[in-house]
Amino acid sequence: MIFGLFEILTIYLISIGSLIQGFFKVKNYQNKGLSPTTSFTIIVPFRNEKENLPKLLESFSKLNYPINLFEVILVDDSSNERFQVSGFRFQLSVIDNVRISNSPKKDAITTAMQQVKTNWVITTDADCIVPENWLLSFDNYIQENKVSMLAGAVSYKCENSFLHHFQQLDLTSLQGATIGSFGLGKGFMCNGANFAYTKSLFKSLNGFDGNDKIASGDDVFLLQKAIEKFPNEVHYLKAEEAIVITKPTENWKSLFYQRVRWAAKTSSYKSAFGKFLGLIVFFGNLSFVIAFFLFLLRIWYYPFFVLFVFLKFTIDFILIYKTNQFLTKTRIKSLLLSSLLYPFFSSTVALYSLFGSYEWKDRRFVK
Repeated sequence: MIFGLFEILTIYLISIGSLIQGFFKVKNYQNKGLSPTTSFTIIVPFRNEKENLPKLLESFSKLNYPINLFEVILVDDSSNERFQVSGFRFQLSVIDNVRISNSPKKDAITTAMQQVKTNWVITTDADCIVPENWLLSFDNYIQENKVSMLAGAVSYKCENSFLHHFQQLDLTSLQGATIGSFGLGKGFMCNGANFAYTKSLFKSLNGFDGNDKIASGDDVFLLQKAIEKFPNEVHYLKAEEAIVITKPTENWKSLFYQRVRWAAKTSSYKSAFGKFLGLIVFFGNLSFVIAFFLFLLRIWYYPFFVLFVFLKFTIDFILIYKTNQFLTKTRIKSLLLSSLLYPFFSSTVALYSLFGSYEWKDRRFVK
């Protein structure tokens, strides 16, 4: 048992170490001061977001980008109240979602695509805030590189609570793994809150065909299809000026269901590397849980447990620390307590996602 857990840990250490190496291979990008030339359509699916949408639209109005080079399409997915918009200088339209699959968000993007006149689209979420140089960063990178799809970073705006600190730690680890995988040339994950691609690429991939029975995954499945077909045209935009800020959930139940929704799509990944890494992370966290109970039952000696915890904590910390420097440049809070709780939380989410249902936007989805 002892050697089996340490064998799992060894594979885990090598895998996370590789992601750290990949993280450094993706260079930070800064705008080159190029005059904007790319026209964007910003697509925002939403449902019952009357408190969040005005803040997002306000951030659009502050974009350092010519208003004739971008437009916004809001896709209403059966909200309880109609959302009224007016007074914005940029072009803005609100359309109703046309449901054709089990995935409301994929349907929303597909619906919006029928209205898109530009070649580039960029998606974000209703509960986000975009930085003023968001589109400018994407535009400058596009001008300098032959690219058809660009994934960007997402971070939380946290209050001083353990729940928020825990979520920031979790998201930071996911963002680190995302950037690291791109650095290794094995990108498999991204976040739809900061995701751009050409309309022509979307059409050539037949949109979300093949995974529209899965409720989530409008981002990762499209990314994996694109990498499979056009690997050299899919990049990661590691730019501080393009980091989108979103809101953490406000209770543990919502957080649990959100992470279950994210985990539920792992088994449907096309990326072999993504599946492998998902299994390694799961067994790495599960081995920590098993080691903890073996220690409590005094089956494991204290030195073995301390060594196990030290090695896992150290490799996780390096990836989280470097990613946090990029995302927030602030001190990581509640690190020790979050690191001890996370393996239990993560293992529970992974196991539940195999069989359980989850709630999302006041709807229940069954695995």
